Amino acid sequence: MSAPVSTVSDAIQAALATVNDPEIRRPITELGMVRSAEVGDDGVVRVELLLTVAGCPLKDKLRSDITAAVGAVPGVTGVTIEFGVMSPEQRQELQAKLRGGGAQEPVVPFAQPGSRTRVYAVASGKGGVGKSSVTVNLAAALAARGLSVGVVDADIYGHSVPRMLGADGRPTRVEDMIMPPQSHGVKVISIGMFTAGNAAVVWRGPMLHRALQQFLADVYWGELDVLLLDLPPGTGDVAISLAQLLPNSEILIVTTPQTAAAEVAERAGAIALQTHQRVVGVIENMSWLELPDGSRMEVFGAGGGQAVAESLTKTIGAQVPLLGQIPLDTRVREAGDVGTPIVLAEPESPAAKALGQVADRLAVRRESLLGKPLGLKPAGR
Repeated sequence: MSAPVSTVSDAIQAALATVNDPEIRRPITELGMVRSAEVGDDGVVRVELLLTVAGCPLKDKLRSDITAAVGAVPGVTGVTIEFGVMSPEQRQELQAKLRGGGAQEPVVPFAQPGSRTRVYAVASGKGGVGKSSVTVNLAAALAARGLSVGVVDADIYGHSVPRMLGADGRPTRVEDMIMPPQSHGVKVISIGMFTAGNAAVVWRGPMLHRALQQFLADVYWGELDVLLLDLPPGTGDVAISLAQLLPNSEILIVTTPQTAAAEVAERAGAIALQTHQRVVGVIENMSWLELPDGSRMEVFGAGGGQAVAESLTKTIGAQVPLLGQIPLDTRVREAGDVGTPIVLAEPESPAAKALGQVADRLAVRRESLLGKPLGLKPAGR
């Protein structure tokens, strides 16, 4: 005897509620994407799904997830899916829901008092020290540890994060909100996703500030544990804009052991005195090359990372630790070129282990005090 239709229908709705939108990472039923789901006398379920945009790049993913979830319901013999597109009014409702109801004007969520997202700005004094490689590997390592991670490629002129993370998708727009592509569990946004081919970006300060503001406010990031920003080298416009938009962000300094690189890195860290940001630590990249006989060749010298940490500790007046030393390894470059960070491609390699240890030190979610009792009592008179 077959189950009552109402029971099967309830089970189908429950199954659909387990399917998350691949971009927004929330149930499709909660987002108003399921227009109808009906089961026929033959046991075939016909689902009508509303996409946010007609050319949704993850349509196949939705199809397979819905088919698997609904197809597992007892009594269901097949699943057919018809895709439609949300109306402008429905997209506006979705936008309002994602922004928390009444907030129509975009705000930077990570700058709000209740934010529990740790924001790390990865900076360097000069280019060529592997700052972007460190950023993408830390992001991938943190995501592999179960954290929700996002990366803003804030190096507008020298954007390279999408390639290194294998994020070849395009952002999806829902009204004036942007859904960032994801790769290896990391949400990514970059100016390279909005330019044609390998076109150069020729902008001045105000446009750089606006681009960074849009990356932070117009992109729907969801609930992130960690947000990493890959900054351009030096202490220019983007670093200043970041301090204005995200005053609670913490600075990670990347340098090589070379004295010339270390001296310039100190200047990048010292900007914290003017912006009142915290320097969370120094990462020394390309520290040495491990030779086949087990010895080390210090290609770029030695001691630069420790020197930067000690100098910044004195300059800032707060402890700035050397978080890790990353060995020079051609596999880091090779993994970045194919879009699979070395922490995922070669997790047992010395460079991957060193990066993983740094990630462990950064994998701490900030707890908000908003709404929590502090246990304070007024002093007795």
